[in-house]
Amino acid sequence: MSSRVWDPYLTEQDKAHLAMSEHRQIGFGERPALLLIDLYRWVFGDEPEPLLEGIKRWPGYCGPAAWDAIPPIQTLLKSARDARIPIVHLTGLDHSGVEGWSTRGESPRPAELSPEARDRRERRYHIIDEVAPADGEAVLRKSSPSAFWGTPLVGHLNRLGVDTVIACGESTSGCVRASVVDGCTNRYRMIVVEECVFDRHQATHAINLFDMNQKYADVLPLAEVLEYLAAWRAEQD
Repeated sequence: MSSRVWDPYLTEQDKAHLAMSEHRQIGFGERPALLLIDLYRWVFGDEPEPLLEGIKRWPGYCGPAAWDAIPPIQTLLKSARDARIPIVHLTGLDHSGVEGWSTRGESPRPAELSPEARDRRERRYHIIDEVAPADGEAVLRKSSPSAFWGTPLVGHLNRLGVDTVIACGESTSGCVRASVVDGCTNRYRMIVVEECVFDRHQATHAINLFDMNQKYADVLPLAEVLEYLAAWRAEQD
């Protein structure tokens, strides 16, 4: 991997420091699981459109980057299902009376919204059909950025003997990063699939991938992760 998505954002000093440093990969373990983070309607909208148009109706919209990520995520999900590894879907803790994690002011009350806006609000945490959970796959709801905070995820993974968590979803700089840091804190080998994560801001996407790759995870191309899953499956057969 001679060229990485973050390369254009690095300064000459950054590049010089990296040239002097030894970067060692975390590597895969022996018991992988796939974590799909926040692949819900709020970030996709109902159809692809430019970012600055979509956010007028869907404040969490991530633009074309979200839609471009769907085919790679589908490929990763199929490979995980073929390998029969544990799969966990994360979405928001919807309409439960529990306040979410955002501290950026109150959203309009549903009664103050138009019927169309209320409908979008009701559907915001619906996982999109393209990556919908299959029977037997865990679906957990969270009220914070991290997939681990306040959820039974650690208990679920530990019960299954998982040591490697393959992460995809959104946003790279938000819930993906928070989940990766917490996963690392809980001593899992964290793998981020580069083509399968996205953000509404290109610079934060690139730099957060760089930072995670330096400290908390291996950020790997989809092809490398698919190769690992195929080999892992072959060993189990």
